[in-house]
Amino acid sequence: MAGSCVLPSRAGAACVLGEPALHHVPPRRYLMARYVTVAAVSERPGSDYDAVHARAAMFVQRAKRMGADIIAFPECHPHTALPGRACDKAEPLDGRSLTFMGEQARQHGLHVIWPLYTLEDSRAYNSAVLLAPTGQVIGVYHKMFPVDREMTEAGLTPGDGPRVFDTDLGRLGMVICFDLNFPEIMQGTGDAGAEIIFFCSAYRGGLQTRIWAYLLGAYVVSAIRDGLGWIVDLSGQVLGEATYEALLTRRLNLDRKLLHMDYNWDKMDDMLARYGPHLTVDFFTPEGCWALGSESDAFTVDDVIREFGLEPREDYFARSRRVREEALR
Repeated sequence: MAGSCVLPSRAGAACVLGEPALHHVPPRRYLMARYVTVAAVSERPGSDYDAVHARAAMFVQRAKRMGADIIAFPECHPHTALPGRACDKAEPLDGRSLTFMGEQARQHGLHVIWPLYTLEDSRAYNSAVLLAPTGQVIGVYHKMFPVDREMTEAGLTPGDGPRVFDTDLGRLGMVICFDLNFPEIMQGTGDAGAEIIFFCSAYRGGLQTRIWAYLLGAYVVSAIRDGLGWIVDLSGQVLGEATYEALLTRRLNLDRKLLHMDYNWDKMDDMLARYGPHLTVDFFTPEGCWALGSESDAFTVDDVIREFGLEPREDYFARSRRVREEALR
């Protein structure tokens, strides 16, 4: 697995929580509407280790047939129902479980997020492993905030920082269950530029997932063990919820940005006059925001923002802080 490097934050400062947050690949410029079809499984696995893996393989195949580019599973999926302490169930990255799921990723040609207990350097972690369509490990996120008894009784070591991985699909972040309660993880994942955050969990997260999506302007995809997961738009609106069919899929446009209405929406007609239906515009009036997206292979949403002098939401908020500080002097 390749090393990571620090990614400059959206405000221009480096993400400094724990170890470096970004799995580095050479920078690139996307030249088309960046659609990604995500899939997530929400169900409680059984106690038969082999049967859990066989059923997971079925979901990988089904997701691929539904057009998915990536599929995520719930927290500790292959180990949940097995007896014993978590630290005793932990497997190395080249162990049986990840070897099997890597083969599924390779066979079906899609990314897989496979959460399990991992063993690294004699330490056990509650982890989410991102597999490439080649079956290789792109990166591993260790749960930063295990519940206290996971550390005191189950023998798990907490992770040391957020992780965001740069992939062919976009910048992907992962968080696990109890992590959702800690703002520093949200800030670190957002500062590292996550475009989709996969929430692999035992509990639903509910309103918290919507808050993360809105505050970070990122999509949130949840895979839930004890409940129905959902996919949340970057506006905080729920796009879809799992049903008795545990597999949920949605097609997401990553060439889309959440903007504040102030100083921006009066430029709407000029943008539409130039680009018309090649733009998507979604208003979220109660929050005073709107989402602008590109449907074209000729320009990106960032091109439109630059051309019309639109002010990104985080820049607007940063400017407001500076003006306030100056007014207090």
